[in-house]
Amino acid sequence: MNDALQDNPADLTEYLSFRIGAQEYTVDIMSVREIRGWTEATPLPHAPSYVRGVINLRGTVLPIIDLAARLGLPPDTDNDRSVVIVVQHYSETVGLLVDAVSDILTIARADLQTPPDMAADNQHRFVSALIIENERMIRVLDLNNTLTTTENQAA
Repeated sequence: MNDALQDNPADLTEYLSFRIGAQEYTVDIMSVREIRGWTEATPLPHAPSYVRGVINLRGTVLPIIDLAARLGLPPDTDNDRSVVIVVQHYSETVGLLVDAVSDILTIARADLQTPPDMAADNQHRFVSALIIENERMIRVLDLNNTLTTTENQAA
């Protein structure tokens, strides 16, 4: 790591990395409240297809978003290692269903790369940046767009 970056920790951000199928994503660790094992969710009628339902989290009703479905990725059969990452984005707290949590990464803001502008890429709006770490391409999840439905964006 560059000595100049070590002198200015404000330029560093920590991310929690996780897997969805064979792909790796991250979220800013400051938005993560906890990581829980998968618990069967109670489905809600007329919920979007990517909402698995809700769970009871210490007396609070927590919606669970299946990130594979939300990102348009092929569904993965539920496995014993599936976990729920509980995130808070502004005043909204939700659970993100992922296949597995991988690591905590400390990344310099200068190392975040802008994803290419590909209008036909439906996932582009869900990715705010790319991280190249040890030959891996890791996507930084844009929680604002991921947790906002198109109906909410139009309002």
